[in-house]
Amino acid sequence: MSLLSLNKVEASYGPSQALFGVSLDLAEGEVVALMGRNGMGKTTTIKSICGMVHPSAGDVRFDGHDLRQLPSHKIARLGIGLVPEGRRCFGPLTVEENLTAAARPGPWDFERVAGLFPRLKERRDQTASSLSGGEQQMLAIGRALMTNPRLLILDEATEGLAPVVRQEIWAAIAQLKREAGLSILVVDKTLKELAQIADHAVILNRGQSVWTGRMEDLTPDLTDQYLGV
Repeated sequence: MSLLSLNKVEASYGPSQALFGVSLDLAEGEVVALMGRNGMGKTTTIKSICGMVHPSAGDVRFDGHDLRQLPSHKIARLGIGLVPEGRRCFGPLTVEENLTAAARPGPWDFERVAGLFPRLKERRDQTASSLSGGEQQMLAIGRALMTNPRLLILDEATEGLAPVVRQEIWAAIAQLKREAGLSILVVDKTLKELAQIADHAVILNRGQSVWTGRMEDLTPDLTDQYLGV
């Protein structure tokens, strides 16, 4: 049974339709890569899951709950943790305050997040605005984990980061899959790293799901057609 299921989802921004039929399934403990070129509907799909855009057609279900008309805060309480594109940390708050503000009961607390990202413990009293881009990304992931989610959604979590920091982030995601057994939906463009952690992939093109399958079945022809520049 799917933990998260989207079936033929359509969504619009006012008169402009962005999604024309997106379908995906994600099982408990699975990592699914949501892929596609820029502007193909990946972030709108994430927003449709998290209640920031309400689909005009199709189904969005999480653990049996219909998400289509629920507000974002109720969707989060069902167990979905979002790491948004652009990080969006609370700049004036310290690292520890950012994490505490999101905390909900469960195994993820400050010490466990600090174990995943030791730099956050070193910077616990610094404001988020004083952190580097990579440290802010670690904080955004830690903040989502502090909600103790069943599903973690990562929207372009490594975009714009230095290569060494990107590797730290990918290592942390692999650790979350391996040790925490988290279900993860990840949006990213880095095929090499995705291939090492994702079980399945869904490719979007012009707001539609055009391919779904195992990462090892993703051929060069498919990547050229739907993911190439």
